[in-house]
Amino acid sequence: MKRKGAAGLTGVRNWMVVTETGQRRLECVGKHSIMRRTGLPARDLRVLDPMLSHPSSIMGRERAIVLNLEHVKGIITASEVLMINSSNPLFLHFLQHLLSRLSHQTPSPMSNDMDSEAKPREMGSATLRGGEDSQNGLPVGVSEESDAVQARVDSPNPKINAEMLTGTLAPKQLPFEFLALETCIESACRCLESETSTLEDEAYPALDELTSQLSTLNLERVRQIKSRLVALSGRVQKVADELEHLLDDDNDMAEMYLTQKLQASLQEEFSSECEDGDQSSNESNSEKFDKFSGLKPDVEELEMLLEAYFAQTNGILQRLSSLSEYVDNTEDYINIMLDDKQNQLLQASIIFNTLNMILSAGIVVVGLFGMNIQNKLFDGEPRQFWATTGGTFGGCVLMFLVCFGWGKKKYFLSQ
Repeated sequence: MKRKGAAGLTGVRNWMVVTETGQRRLECVGKHSIMRRTGLPARDLRVLDPMLSHPSSIMGRERAIVLNLEHVKGIITASEVLMINSSNPLFLHFLQHLLSRLSHQTPSPMSNDMDSEAKPREMGSATLRGGEDSQNGLPVGVSEESDAVQARVDSPNPKINAEMLTGTLAPKQLPFEFLALETCIESACRCLESETSTLEDEAYPALDELTSQLSTLNLERVRQIKSRLVALSGRVQKVADELEHLLDDDNDMAEMYLTQKLQASLQEEFSSECEDGDQSSNESNSEKFDKFSGLKPDVEELEMLLEAYFAQTNGILQRLSSLSEYVDNTEDYINIMLDDKQNQLLQASIIFNTLNMILSAGIVVVGLFGMNIQNKLFDGEPRQFWATTGGTFGGCVLMFLVCFGWGKKKYFLSQ
């Protein structure tokens, strides 16, 4: 029994669930329950496993969007966001930001459509069964639609009248899934930008200090900074590549229109009910659904959203690239300094070797005069001794000057 209970708890995690109304709750559910709830396969859930290392990814599926961006790991559906609960301060800050945006967001049209689903169905049934209106000879649906438009035009609300007369509409509200997706990408980009700013604040002074004072401690600091720079550049590049991949494929972006696909499924159910209620309809349910499914959703809205954050990630990459170039320039400068020091050491070595050679020549002269043989100089006056010594020393100095001048002429020594 204990073994069976342990197996039953396999894959159970704490999930933070945020609804489209800005309410949150903590649920402890298993992997299979999440799969049934979101329609995702098991391989997509592995991307969200915090114990495994996966690159940044944004995947659109039939009923959900799977996100793995930095500290944000979650699933977005048409009505809620499911995230693996974490005590990471970055995750908590993202959660507060998401709740704040949802609390200031008006309810989406999809929620209103689902709440009033029964009313359109009754209206549609009455439209198909009612035939012609007895007063004006028009179909009931057309008559009611005309009355609604006329009532809107005659409305005392100046905003509505202005919209009807000028043809301008209020700004379109983002669907819930796009609002949640934007918040997730914004949080990831803000995290990367913050780390980039912190790295820049530490890197530039350390590099300047290294150029002014070459030491083991400064070299170790720069080595650690370069390691962080390489890791951060890789993370930013993965996010930018994922956004670019989505922007290049309209079908992947179309998969993320969860609200629109949910409305399509509701329309399919509504059309099937209407077809069962009226056999004399002009077009069958299959034809209607094929006509609707043939219309590709306009991805311009999502494309503009992704392009904004793609430009932001490119800006972060440019900053990191500038910092990387500064590091490379500093390394080149340090190598030049080291080469200069090495050249100075080689020049000093040449000078000392030349002195050693000249002193050796003087020692040869001394050795010749120190041999135990008969020499007339030993029988002469003391001035002869000093003349011989001075001549030997002067000859050594002259040889050194000749060698030094030859080395400068051949650029073996610095000018």
